Amino acid sequence: MASLLRSPLSFAAFDASSAEASSQFFWKPLEPPKIGNSSLNLVRTSNARLRIRGSVEEKHTPARKASKEPFRLTRKLTENERQVFEEEGQVLDPFQELEYRFERFKRKNYVENMVDYQNLAERQSPKFMVIACADSRVCPSNILGFQPGESFTVRNVANLVPPFQHGASETSAALEFAVNSLEVENILIVGHSRCGGIQALMSMKDNADSRSFIKDWVSIGKSARLSTKAAAGNLSFEMQCRHCEKESINGSLLNLLTYPWIEKRVSEGTLSLHGGYYDFIDCTFEKWTLVYREGLEGGSKYAIKNRALWS
Repeated sequence: MASLLRSPLSFAAFDASSAEASSQFFWKPLEPPKIGNSSLNLVRTSNARLRIRGSVEEKHTPARKASKEPFRLTRKLTENERQVFEEEGQVLDPFQELEYRFERFKRKNYVENMVDYQNLAERQSPKFMVIACADSRVCPSNILGFQPGESFTVRNVANLVPPFQHGASETSAALEFAVNSLEVENILIVGHSRCGGIQALMSMKDNADSRSFIKDWVSIGKSARLSTKAAAGNLSFEMQCRHCEKESINGSLLNLLTYPWIEKRVSEGTLSLHGGYYDFIDCTFEKWTLVYREGLEGGSKYAIKNRALWS
C-alpha cells in the first residue's frame, strides 16, 4: 500500500543534507552511567546541615527533604563536589540524581498543581496518541511539550506500526486501548533523524536468515525499504536512511488503516492520522495529516494535507 502514497507523499521539498552518520545501530558508544550534567546531588537534611549522600562522612538523619536552593545553583555546587569524589575514587550513584529530580518534580509540579493531578488520578482523557521511537534523544513530551494527561504514548524501535494481520504486540494493544477506550481524536507517528532502527532496516540483506529481534521487528517496514531503494537508490546510504525514515512513517500511517476500528473512526471523521518528523540535527519538525476517503484526485483513497515545517 505504501506505493500508493509514493507520489503525493514526496518529501523532496524538505530533505536537506544530513550530517555524517554512523553505520551502527546506535550512533555513539555507551558512556559510563551519567544522567544530565551530573551524577551527584546536593540535598538538605532535616537538621538543615548540607551534606553529600554517599560521601566519606555519612550521618544518618530521621528524614530527608529536597533542597530549596535554586536548581541552577544546586547543580553548580554539585559539579564542584563531583570533582572531589572523582579524585577520591568514589563511585557516583546515578539514582541519586533521579531522586533529586523526583523531589524537585514533586515540589515544583505536583504540589503546585495538586488539583490537576488529583483529577488525573481519577481518569485520563488525552486527545492524542503518540507513537514514537524508543531512541533516548527523541522524547515526544520534551519536544512537543505534552503535559500529563495530554498524550497516550507508546514507544518502540523505529516508531513502527505493524499491520492488523501481524497479531498482538505492545503497539497494537496500545492502539486498541487508546482508540476504543480513551477515544483519542488524533494519532501522531513521530519519526526522527539518524534513526538506528531504520539504519538496521536499510542494512538488512535480502533473504538473510536472522535470529535478531531487532531485524525481525524492523522488517515490518520492508515496504518502505523497497520504495526507498527504488526512489533514492542512487544516493548515499545516509541519504537513503533519511528518505526511509520518512517513508516508513507513511507506511505506518497506512498500516493504521488496516485496523477495522481505526478505519471506521477515520471514515466517520472522529479520528485523524498524522505524521511527524523530528530532525534533532538542526531542530526542525515536519508535520502532515493523512486524508483517507473515496474519490480523491487520481482515483486514490489517500492524500496529504496540512503539511508544515516548524523551525
